[in-house]
Amino acid sequence: MTLLKCATLTVKDVSATADRYETWFDYSVVERGEVPSDLADSWGTPGSAGRPYVIMQPASGQQVFIRLVQGDPVASYVPISTLGWAATEICVQDVEEVNARMERSPFEIIGPPKPLDGFPTVKPMQVRGPDNEVLFLTEIRVDGPANGLPVPQSLVDRPFIMVLACSDLKRTIAWVDEVFGFEMIDPVAIEYTMISQAFDLPAGQKVELVTAKWKGEVFLELDQYPEQVTPRDRHDGTLPPGVAITTIEFPNFDKLAGHWVSEPVVREGALYAGKRVGLLKCPDGALLEVIERTA
Repeated sequence: MTLLKCATLTVKDVSATADRYETWFDYSVVERGEVPSDLADSWGTPGSAGRPYVIMQPASGQQVFIRLVQGDPVASYVPISTLGWAATEICVQDVEEVNARMERSPFEIIGPPKPLDGFPTVKPMQVRGPDNEVLFLTEIRVDGPANGLPVPQSLVDRPFIMVLACSDLKRTIAWVDEVFGFEMIDPVAIEYTMISQAFDLPAGQKVELVTAKWKGEVFLELDQYPEQVTPRDRHDGTLPPGVAITTIEFPNFDKLAGHWVSEPVVREGALYAGKRVGLLKCPDGALLEVIERTA
């Protein structure tokens, strides 16, 4: 069972974006409201208090969510070009069928379906939404979860991997190992089309990445970005554009003592479900929200 619980995206108009996800991904709203001030403070973004949000769930009914939080667009933001959470990877049953759907949608196809270099068991495509959010829509081309990947239960199912852009991959690997102790593969170098295009890399230049998993299931990808990568601009006191927060569960909060940026408190709702929730920051500053897994 995955530890991944939610991808939080900053969007211009929560209602309009929710409508798009309902229409084109078959997601449904399970909670809506305004960001409480204490939650915004826990993120270090007091300017996000009172902003509308919704939490959405895939048609499969799996308890892994997308949260949309309303925020003002950042003119300088270009996806796959700055540090932080770069993309949300969602598992799909048939990427060619999803591609045909995306061709009719307001989502721009920035990478058509093709097998991933070095990972023959997956066939992803990439789209960019009107909020400049990047989604990897990935067909799992294996039978069963033995390889650490989920079996989608709806055409467009849940987020299953969150992608983190790193300035120093080795430093981030060491941090993840120290803080969580997740199992990670050795770095793999691949031709990564999205990064190559964003940074105009020479043909054939490869990018290193690692994946992290818990009890056999992959849920994080850490990518080494080129040295010219920069921090992500954002408005003072608000969430960054694009993927703003990744939320995971973790069963051993004692292990996280001393690492918290915001100490755990009990929170309610579809995502938090009356459990303790705290906030960490990855080495380059990306927000990582952690819910205590109690069972």
